Amino acid sequence: MSPFDTAVSATAGRDDPDWRSQLRSAGFAAFANAQMPSSKEEIWRYVDIDFSFDDYLPTSGPKAETLDSDPLFAAVAAPVIARVGDGAFVGSAHDADGLVVRSLAEATRDDPVVAAALRRVGLDVDQDVFAAAFAAFGGDGAFVHAARGGSHRPAVAVTIEASTAGSASFPGLLVVAEELADVSVIVHLRSGAAAGALMVPQIGVVVGNGARVSMTVVQDLDYDSRSIASLRAAVGSDGTFRFGEIGLGGRLARLHLDVGLEGRGSSADVVGAYFGEENQTLDYRYFMRHVGTNTRSDMFLKGAVEDTARSVFTGMIRIEESGQKTEAFQTNRNLILSEGASAQSVPNLEILANDVRCGHGSTVGPLDAAQRYYLMSRGLEPAQADRLQVRGFFEEALMKLPHPELAAAVRTRINGKYEQAQAEGRV
Repeated sequence: MSPFDTAVSATAGRDDPDWRSQLRSAGFAAFANAQMPSSKEEIWRYVDIDFSFDDYLPTSGPKAETLDSDPLFAAVAAPVIARVGDGAFVGSAHDADGLVVRSLAEATRDDPVVAAALRRVGLDVDQDVFAAAFAAFGGDGAFVHAARGGSHRPAVAVTIEASTAGSASFPGLLVVAEELADVSVIVHLRSGAAAGALMVPQIGVVVGNGARVSMTVVQDLDYDSRSIASLRAAVGSDGTFRFGEIGLGGRLARLHLDVGLEGRGSSADVVGAYFGEENQTLDYRYFMRHVGTNTRSDMFLKGAVEDTARSVFTGMIRIEESGQKTEAFQTNRNLILSEGASAQSVPNLEILANDVRCGHGSTVGPLDAAQRYYLMSRGLEPAQADRLQVRGFFEEALMKLPHPELAAAVRTRINGKYEQAQAEGRV
């Protein structure tokens, strides 16, 4: 029998309101009947799912003592800190200057904003087994609510950590920016000492009319852990969603991003930087849906893989018939640093409107031999020249991050990975 049974679902939803209880029951029914995804499915193409939920145990509750201070946030000026351990909110709530940060489970019970937001950005339990599992066994995490019109709030820094080795957790993050609000959120997915964990984060973002949400997610799990994450955003008229993702860790780290530009004049800027090594698989499925008129989006991702690591990017820009005067672009660039590494890059356009400007491009290849030769002609050793190429390759993406204060730490991590591989003769 699977360790994820009705008792685990009932315990997780002990204090659910009626609407959440119904969703949990539907999620468990879907979970009980669902199969693990197959690479034969287009949305899971290029990825082998070599595990099941039976390989993991449910968490027994958050271990606050394992959530130490997060070094990633050292460069962030006076952030509001929120901590989520093993899928549960840990620590104190914040409520000041129109910014509320609190337990998602508590907000689900007493704040009608949560139910309304999840109707817009929550996942259908029938989407896949992971969406069903989240509905059945999750429900807590962090809730960030920015009231109408506020624009000078501190950044919210959210640590989402797997605290128990060999466990599966289902942390949630819901961000709601009311009309004309401006909110900044940095998310750090960590595993700490919890090697071999499974994390299924679900992030929802509602950007009200004229509002602005800036979010950066840094995924830094250990190489034995897995993350199957989803982020769904809905952007209202004249709203702006700026999103960045840094992919560093995880044996399998997947992010399914779905952004709906629903209102007239809404926009989204998406940037990513990822570096895979050893036997990592970094998997990105990005969907941008242009529904309103005069909308704009830009996707820009850069990644590198070495050893036997793999990266996957499939991007889709869909412009509905109502999305006239859309501007949309997507770019994905990849470096292959070892013979055994591989990258798949599949950009797509689906255009139903007739007054649009769109473009897409992708590249997959090794370091540039001509650039190496040029740098060596200026006195650099081959290894130095290659390091300089790798550093320069990521700079454009790092400078586009919604939170540029994170760039230095990310740059150090990426460059350190490559330099170590050089020192060990792996590249």
